[in-house]
This record gives sequence, C-alpha cells and structure tokens, in this order.
Amino acid sequence: MANIHSSISFGLVNIPILMNPIIKDNDTSFNQLHKKCKNRIKYIKYCPHCKKEVKETDIIKGYQYEKDNYVVFQKEELEELKPENEHEINVISFIKMDEIPPVYFEKSYFLNTEKKSKAYTLFYEALKKTKMVALAKCVLSSKFYYCILRLTESGIIMTTLYFNEEINIPETTLKEEKMDKELDMAIKLIESMKAKFEPSKYKDEYQDNIRKAIDDKLNGKELKGKKKTNKKQIGDLMEALEKSLKK
Repeated sequence: MANIHSSISFGLVNIPILMNPIIKDNDTSFNQLHKKCKNRIKYIKYCPHCKKEVKETDIIKGYQYEKDNYVVFQKEELEELKPENEHEINVISFIKMDEIPPVYFEKSYFLNTEKKSKAYTLFYEALKKTKMVALAKCVLSSKFYYCILRLTESGIIMTTLYFNEEINIPETTLKEEKMDKELDMAIKLIESMKAKFEPSKYKDEYQDNIRKAIDDKLNGKELKGKKKTNKKQIGDLMEALEKSLKK
C-alpha cells in the first residue's frame, strides 16, 4: 500500500494528503515447493460439500454463531456498515503525547502533500506550537482505527492505535522484596551498559545470515552452521551480578 490519497478533516478545514507506510518488510521471501519436484505449491479454494474448486466471485462471508451455522453477509451489506467519510482522517480531539502508553501504537504512515499546501503547513505549525498530537479516526483496508497525528522534522506521521480490548497486560502488582545490595549492583551494571540509541547500527542478524546462505548456495558452497555457545546459568543472583560487572 503506497501513495494512498486521503485527507485530514480538522474542524471544517480539509487537508488533502498522500499516505505512505513508514515500515517496509525486511524479511526474505520464501516460496513453498513440493519436496519431490521443486515446483510451487498452489493454493486452491475448495468446497468440501460440493467437492469442487470455488471461484472468488462465488465466495461470501459468514459469521459462525454456533457450530456449522452462519449469519451470512453480502459484500454490499458490509460496505453499508462502514463509517461515514471512510476516506478521511477525521480529527476528534487534541491530547498530550505522553498520555498515550506506547503499547497502544500499531502501524505508522507518513502523511505528505502532492503540492505545497498552506492548510498542511498551518496544521503542522499549530501542532508544533501547542505541543499536542491530534487524536483521529480513519478506515484503512476496510478496518476502522483510532490514530494519532504527530510531528517529525520531515512532516506529519499517523500512527494507528490498538483498541483497549486488544491490549492484554495482566493487572498484577510486584511483591516488594528487600534487596539493597543486589539493587546497587544492578544499577552499576545498567550504568556500565549505557549507550545512545543508534538504529543504523542494529542489523537483522537472522536475515543477513539467510541472504548470505542464499548467495553461498547459488555459488555452490556448502553451508556450515555456526557453533552456538551455551550460556552458563548462575543460580545465585548476587554472584551473577558481580560476574556480569567484571565481564
């Protein structure tokens, strides 16, 4: 999904924008092959009742309310249930960024303009001046979301949010324990491991290994697995902290 035409609805102000996903999939794509002949596996939509392959045009959606019984929906009926102004990012309020726990953040999109837009610049500067983020609602790929609009130096980023019922964090309280010495050591260990966040340094080691293995296989080289070292587990917490600091 790229260059999606949409608009930000801010009161009675309408700001045309282009929406692009910020994150791209970095994983190496594999195809499933038949082990015997190395040909691609084909996925067939098959009806076991009618014992035949089914065309896309013959498929409808159904909600199973009890075993083997469905409430059936036509495509047109589902279209009618979509919110109004589904192609707009409709701003509903403005909030402080630190009020939103990061666990609610899902996917992010960059919102840009095709040509110079006074309304876009005004909205950007207003968010910058007030130090607020916009809470909005939108529809993406037929799914309804709440989202936030926030600033970067390059422009406005929209981040979709998980709903509260999608967040699964146990409501528990940690039991307090007296461990002053261990805590001092843990703080020293943290201090010794302090660093700046430099994302360009962090590489996907697994994907790098896969790509190298692909090149090696194409060049007729034999794959050699890396020898994995097992970390020795230390049962005593204080001893583990002391040895970690020395290391």
